[in-house]
Amino acid sequence: MTQQEPTQQHAPLTTASAAIDGKEGGLSKKGLSAGSVGLIGAIVIGISCIAPAYTLTAALGPTVSEVGVQVPAIILVGFIPMLLVALGYRELNRRMPDSGTSFTWATRAFGPWIGWMAGWGLVAATILVLSNLAGIAVDFLYLLISQVTGNPDIASLAANPLINVVTCLLFMLGATWISYRDMQTTQKLQYWLVGFQVLVLIVFSVAALVEVANGNAFDATPIEWSWFNPFAVGSFSAVVAGLSLSIFIFWGWDVTLTMNEETRGSEKTPGRAATITVVAIVVLYLLIAVSLIAYAGVGTGEYGLGNPDIQDNVFFHLAGPILGPLAVLVSLAVLTSSASSLQSTFVGPARTLLAMGHYGALPEKFARVSPRFFTPGYATIVSAVVASVFYAVMRFVSENVLWDTITALGMMICFYYGITAFACVWFFRKVWFVSVRNAFLTLFAPLIGGVILAVLFVTTLVDSMDPSYGSGSNVAGVGLVFILGMVVLLGGVVVMLWQWRKRPAFFRGETLSRAVAED
Repeated sequence: MTQQEPTQQHAPLTTASAAIDGKEGGLSKKGLSAGSVGLIGAIVIGISCIAPAYTLTAALGPTVSEVGVQVPAIILVGFIPMLLVALGYRELNRRMPDSGTSFTWATRAFGPWIGWMAGWGLVAATILVLSNLAGIAVDFLYLLISQVTGNPDIASLAANPLINVVTCLLFMLGATWISYRDMQTTQKLQYWLVGFQVLVLIVFSVAALVEVANGNAFDATPIEWSWFNPFAVGSFSAVVAGLSLSIFIFWGWDVTLTMNEETRGSEKTPGRAATITVVAIVVLYLLIAVSLIAYAGVGTGEYGLGNPDIQDNVFFHLAGPILGPLAVLVSLAVLTSSASSLQSTFVGPARTLLAMGHYGALPEKFARVSPRFFTPGYATIVSAVVASVFYAVMRFVSENVLWDTITALGMMICFYYGITAFACVWFFRKVWFVSVRNAFLTLFAPLIGGVILAVLFVTTLVDSMDPSYGSGSNVAGVGLVFILGMVVLLGGVVVMLWQWRKRPAFFRGETLSRAVAED
């Protein structure tokens, strides 16, 4: 059973799904469309949010430059903290399914101040990445048109700030419209987009292995088990780099939890979807990494994965040699990946803002649910507007500032993932040793995952102070990534203090109070 802290004079939270009046300090429903998302739908949306095609085409090359053929081992190392944190998320969702996820759970475990900042971290990270996804979609749209028409000049249109921003805003408008509609629309679209993306990646990987078997590989490299051995990586710094990489290539699976109030079997299905999503993604990543290393090798030759000239988009450069006339499908898959992720990523911040408005941590407008579609309409529109304005302004001001801000989102991810992992540990503190299962899932797994993320957060914070970090931009000798990260975090503190003055009830624990699991 989950009960309020002794210091709180509120009714106990008797079940995970109890719809208690929010004003009493317990969990409550928010008017979303219950039961509209199944297990498969949640997994598909989770994979979409991670965007494997878009993510790995940019991450594979730089990782090869750091660790060579040990990329599969690094993927496995990065998979560990994500899986451990996902297990903690699953336990929290089993007891407290609520669309606020990190915000709600951290508030229940640590109180309103830490909970509010956890919510801010999630919203800030997702809104930052929304603008990045839209920008990437623009680049690949014109690249695809260029390939289809055979006119290389069309690809350069993406570099024109005006054309870039206008196209980006159109992508954002389309994604917002779909996200505003019911979850069934989102699911139907994602089935097609994710299905196509994953199918192309599998065909691409299998074709590469066939080329290797036929002796047609660019730089055939025999596959060895040592590629998968984390202890063979060679240096601690490379392992740390792998853990940092995991933040970017696995991030997004938690969207399956933010849909928990709309999922059939809200206590178990979202957690299962999160775990299956993470496992499915690591298998897909390993297949792609192994096949491309076996085909192209890790050297610096024309198609070698260590060639810095192709590392910004590995798939594009290898698609031609591997797939021939079907190479355009790979560019279409990456475009599909970024576009579908743009749409599905709206789910997280919109529902977190909805929960924050519902419990009085933000203005009541954020708690509005569309009476027609039963989605967080106002919060969705606000997320879109903020992301659009941010991208447009940054794109005209400085592309370096834009990408440094995106780099800084790694800190935000570590921040709110870490808080949520520790919230799991603290919330279940009275039942750690009730069973072996509890000890592993509510103590050791989230604690280890949280510690790893905390170390990465501090490491990134320190490293980003170096003026050479990121784009190399700096202010008074301090790295711009560090400054931008601090601006986002401290900006959250300022907004939180403002809300404390305007809406003290939440910060007094009257609308969402602390709780602890008793059995």
